[in-house]
Amino acid sequence: MTGEVGLKLFRTDATKSGVTEVTPRLAEVEADVQGLVEAHMEALLGVRFLASEYGTGPVHAGRIDSLGLDENGSPVIVEYKRGVDAGVINQGLFYLAWLMDHRAEFEHLVRDRLGVTAASQVLWSGPRLICIAGDFTRYDVHAVREHRRSIDLVRYRLFGSDLLGLETVASVSGGMQVARPARRQAVARAAPDVQGASMKELAGAVDEVLLGLGDGVNRVERKQYRAYQRLRNFACLCPPQRTKLLVYLKVAPKDVDLVQGFTRDVSGLGHHGTGDLEVQLRTPKDVERAQDLFRASYAAA
Repeated sequence: MTGEVGLKLFRTDATKSGVTEVTPRLAEVEADVQGLVEAHMEALLGVRFLASEYGTGPVHAGRIDSLGLDENGSPVIVEYKRGVDAGVINQGLFYLAWLMDHRAEFEHLVRDRLGVTAASQVLWSGPRLICIAGDFTRYDVHAVREHRRSIDLVRYRLFGSDLLGLETVASVSGGMQVARPARRQAVARAAPDVQGASMKELAGAVDEVLLGLGDGVNRVERKQYRAYQRLRNFACLCPPQRTKLLVYLKVAPKDVDLVQGFTRDVSGLGHHGTGDLEVQLRTPKDVERAQDLFRASYAAA
């Protein structure tokens, strides 16, 4: 085992100044976990739900617990286990291989559920596997680091009758975006621009800060933005503009003292990436100013 859940939950009684611990428990059956997550998948995982118990045909002869599409357009397979099961990762990888061989079928499903636009933007370079279980062994954690796939191991616990806790035990990126940075550098060399180079250097500093916020930060490249993900997106960095960088965070704008020219509420406004708080960065000092916002968004994810 990787260890019992460290989080303790207490009910407080203000009138008697007492506290009562809410005992964590596993679900009665695996289907209870699956049903709960599928009903609230976007809120819990940042994944739009597509299908449950999806059949893989007579050759593979299996059923994928849940299929979804994440915030960046990456296909997602979610597999559930009530407790500890050594086979959950291999089972998920088996279905992931099936998915990569049936791209047209998946895109057809996305088109039916989410529309033509979503189907045209599926990001096949970064398919994901999310395993949700009562616990994982240290061998599971080691195993996911040996695979060249994006895999998240998520431990769950139920508290009382109406509380659910999710904890990311391990998160590994597939690491399929290695060619992108070299291409950006080539573009920079082809069009030397002092101000543009300065913005690219600033983008590199932001990248370093976001990746350094903690373990398990995955970076996902899209044409319109670069997402930083901890199970869910917590930051999206847009390509450098001539005089500024735009970063979108999962921080509620109402909880921030907005500063003109630095932070902006973009809820309800169209923009690339995800998040309702826009941060505008022009200098290294702006990156320093934004670090508390970066940390808050990381923590929220």
